[in-house]
Amino acid sequence: MLTSQIIDAAVAAALHEDAPWGDATSEAVIPAGATATARLVARESGVFSGGEVFAAAMRLVDPAIRTTLELPDGEFFSIGKVLAEVSGPARSVLTAERVALNFVQRMSGIATLTARYVNAVTGTRARIVDTRKTTPGLRPFERHAVVNGGGHNHRYSLSDAVLVKDNHLAVLTAGGLSVTDALREVRARIGHTVHLEVEVDRVDQIEAVLAAGVDTIMLDNFSLDELRAGVALVHDRANIEASGGVNLDTVRGIAETGVDLISVGALTHSMRSLDLGLDMVLSR
Repeated sequence: MLTSQIIDAAVAAALHEDAPWGDATSEAVIPAGATATARLVARESGVFSGGEVFAAAMRLVDPAIRTTLELPDGEFFSIGKVLAEVSGPARSVLTAERVALNFVQRMSGIATLTARYVNAVTGTRARIVDTRKTTPGLRPFERHAVVNGGGHNHRYSLSDAVLVKDNHLAVLTAGGLSVTDALREVRARIGHTVHLEVEVDRVDQIEAVLAAGVDTIMLDNFSLDELRAGVALVHDRANIEASGGVNLDTVRGIAETGVDLISVGALTHSMRSLDLGLDMVLSR
């Protein structure tokens, strides 16, 4: 969850990185008593995300800056839309500008890309979910942006659920246990509320995994025909997640096979920051 404490800590670190000894340009060029009003303007259409983060950057540089958000997170906007307005000491607004923009541009880019995937699977049962392929230190922000775009979050961290992948299984079965028996031992060791998901990369692995009573089965890099066969085999005995080879050209076909979840690493690792600008409208 993106809390005010998480926002302030990350934004403060970014501001320190960007202006460790102050803003040399603004302090040299802008009179100390000058004030300014500026607007956050959309230079392309998209889905807004990161409004409170934008405001936090302004506030942490100078509590005298007033920020008015014109749009809530998760709302679509068109080119030219004013998304926020700030007013206060001109030096402070200019010092906060880049960090504030970096966060809101990136988060809005993620929300916008997520919305494109969500729209692509409209009318199917599939949910679009993110992955742990996030920017180190920025996961709460990127996960928040995915939700703003209409997507859903996968496990937040390694601590949240058991997801047994191919390398785990290789180690787990090295002693001679079958996949089913090994996974039953896993189920016996974890708490009754802990979600158990297992990845498979072949149709013939599915029955052995299902026999262990898993909650979700991940079909990794399956063809469409293999996904359809997998969905028929599972037949509501577990949630089905499709992973691998997912892009905007393929996601609709994957969704139409009947899977429940489609995980898309590209939402956070291959997005493009949205073009938003902070335009000065008044200064004195």
